[in-house]
Amino acid sequence: MTLGDKIEELPTLDEVDVKDKTVIVRVDINSPMDPATGKILDETRIRASAVTIKELASKGAKLVLLAHQGRLGDDDFTTLEQHAELLSKATGIRIKYLKDLFYGEPVARAIKEMKPGDVILLENVRYLAEEPVARSMEEQAKTRLVQNLAPLAQIFVNDAFAAAQRPHASIIGFAAVLPSYAGRLMEREVKKMSRALNPEHPCVYMLGGAKVEDTIKIMEHSLGKGLVDTVLTGGVLANIFLMVSGRDIGGPNVKLISEKSYLKLVDRARAIYSAHSDKIKLPLDFVVDVQGKPRVIAVEELPMNVELLDVGPKTIASYSRYLAEAKTIVVKGPMGVFERKGYERGTLELYRAAANSKAFKVFGGGHTVAIVKEAGVADKIDHVSTGGGAAVSFLAGEPMPGIEALLYSKRLRQGR
Repeated sequence: MTLGDKIEELPTLDEVDVKDKTVIVRVDINSPMDPATGKILDETRIRASAVTIKELASKGAKLVLLAHQGRLGDDDFTTLEQHAELLSKATGIRIKYLKDLFYGEPVARAIKEMKPGDVILLENVRYLAEEPVARSMEEQAKTRLVQNLAPLAQIFVNDAFAAAQRPHASIIGFAAVLPSYAGRLMEREVKKMSRALNPEHPCVYMLGGAKVEDTIKIMEHSLGKGLVDTVLTGGVLANIFLMVSGRDIGGPNVKLISEKSYLKLVDRARAIYSAHSDKIKLPLDFVVDVQGKPRVIAVEELPMNVELLDVGPKTIASYSRYLAEAKTIVVKGPMGVFERKGYERGTLELYRAAANSKAFKVFGGGHTVAIVKEAGVADKIDHVSTGGGAAVSFLAGEPMPGIEALLYSKRLRQGR
């Protein structure tokens, strides 16, 4: 049984009475930050997390929020004080921020003194060395984080889809010792994303962006399982598949692939192309920079001593026809160097073509959210995922410990 087949068993908030209960809620409010000022640049995940928080608080629960920001040593690794302020604005609830690292009397006292509807946000869980260590659910249940907090609560809610691929203490440890449920964001993400694993055909994937290994994994799974009928490629991914198809893409593009350490992916791409070349569509033309000005070249003009920056008008027209005929569409990443002015047209036009299709549409990945906003098509898309790596893992058929932990908790309650 695949993950997609288990989704109907996902335990949700419809199954539990939270009134007067202390509920530990794992949210994912990890947000991009300005390295110079430390200011949060995008509040998408914070606003998305507000839905579950408001519902639980309105039903009389006492909420203890757990979250992370960045990784130890990274520029965006910081406290959650700013997040508490933004969550307060997003929910309309005063969220109390505690700097303590979960151990000792101050945290226990604050939790015990909570009243129904109160919400506190504890400090960044990644200040704890034990948090990011991958372990089994049973082992995570023995960590100090779980051992100290679980006795103070009656319910655990996981609303952190964007971290559901990580077997971390705050993601899976509580499910072994507390009745556990999916929050509304987790529920929506899982149910919408699962339609891509059980698609209505024809199913079209449009894949691009800089994280080629992620898209290779998605292609290996979706093509291998027969989930997708057509894969439209763009960006560096398309360049690699042009290489394995026998096309000389030119020195600057080979150099870029080498510098990004993507040459190691060429053999995997070659195997995919060898088995599924009929389903993989490559660009017909490109936009390049010639003496500081955009110029369209046909793929037959390669190799040229220029970087391939965007897909051209023939590619846009061709890809748009596949998108118009699809019944399921999955989109991840831009079709070129989207962030460079003058070379964003291909990405924007194809995003609009996908959005205007009558298909069921799922968009996911880091840059994808920003492109959706710029293209002005958010209201036409069935689901825009908040999970970058999680969305990739889901579409690639990889284990999702955060989801499996919720299913385990439900089986445990049912005596199965």
